[in-house]
Amino acid sequence: STKDYINLMKEQLNFDAIKKLISRPDFRFRYDAMNAASGPYAVDILIGHLGADPSSLLNCTPLPDFGGLHPDPNLEYAEQLVKIMDVFKQKPENEVTDIPEFGAVGSGDGDRNMILGRRFFVTPSDSVAVITAYSHVILPKGKKLIGVARSMPTSGALDKVAQAEGIKYYETPTGWKFFGNLMDSGNVQICGEESFGTSSDHVRQKDGLWAVLAWLRILAHRNESTEVGKLIGVEQIVREHWAKYGRNYYQRYDYEEVETEAANKVLAQVMTKFDWFMSQYPGSKADIFDYTDPIDHSISKNQGIRFVFQDGSRVVFRKSGTSSSGATIRIYFEKYESAPDRLDLDPNDALKEIINLGLEPVSYTHLRAHETPEHLVCRLLLEKKKNQN
Repeated sequence: STKDYINLMKEQLNFDAIKKLISRPDFRFRYDAMNAASGPYAVDILIGHLGADPSSLLNCTPLPDFGGLHPDPNLEYAEQLVKIMDVFKQKPENEVTDIPEFGAVGSGDGDRNMILGRRFFVTPSDSVAVITAYSHVILPKGKKLIGVARSMPTSGALDKVAQAEGIKYYETPTGWKFFGNLMDSGNVQICGEESFGTSSDHVRQKDGLWAVLAWLRILAHRNESTEVGKLIGVEQIVREHWAKYGRNYYQRYDYEEVETEAANKVLAQVMTKFDWFMSQYPGSKADIFDYTDPIDHSISKNQGIRFVFQDGSRVVFRKSGTSSSGATIRIYFEKYESAPDRLDLDPNDALKEIINLGLEPVSYTHLRAHETPEHLVCRLLLEKKKNQN
């Protein structure tokens, strides 16, 4: 019930600290429930318990058809909030101060989330990495962060935090079920995936509203002693994170309804490049990702094809779906940068070389007919911005 969930959140997060943040005259936020499941919970928590102004919440009445909205938390479908937060920087500079400092979006069943700052988009991979970096103020008092986990296609931003902080980390196949054993056994407290799923071990599933409250807790912590008018916002927090741990530039290309036989031929062609790749890039590896569950020792084979550079940069190929309509091939591109002058690049420029490398062995002419209108939210963001300029 709503009451049970609220009591659980009170146990998990410092509501007093978040309430203090929300009461600041220089802090404004918007949460869009997309007329879906998280709406009543958001109203009860954010307005009823944390004192937010009702105007801070959008589309919080669950409707059978979601009021015509598509309750998927990404930059395409969360159009209303994306405009409010001016993610594509379309508003004139004299209107920037009217933009809220924080924005978030829920999903159809409330399990996923998208985090936005003023004119700033936080990738799901960065979001779980930042949450992990601030776990000492997010997790309940006395609870220690032992381990974290991400799905294999999710960027290695989480790994960089875990390595730096001495936290154990796990890489699992796609699918939240693979986090279950890790959480149940106490090995992992925070999990995340590139498809906007983030949560802790307070439940065995994704919890989008928890992730939103976790970000509010981070903002509350960073602004405990800041003067009014000098609020530290989402963008500053993420940029400081990049400066400390490096930045994982990331994009995903989707090719849908590819004939299954053709998809298999494409992936077979890709695997012929293993030896060439490792000879060209010393310290790299290329393999097929198989996963052995460390708890019950079950084995999941053929979970993706990986080309991994020495610094963690990657090209990943994964096939999903074998229905009569065909298969989907997803290609993930990731470039790690840690040099201070390489942290603010256009993602398209940062990834250009690695994308060309990743597409070189692919029958791209065949796949292009199956390319989805949007690949990954990062690319969508940049393409829309360029088209509107």
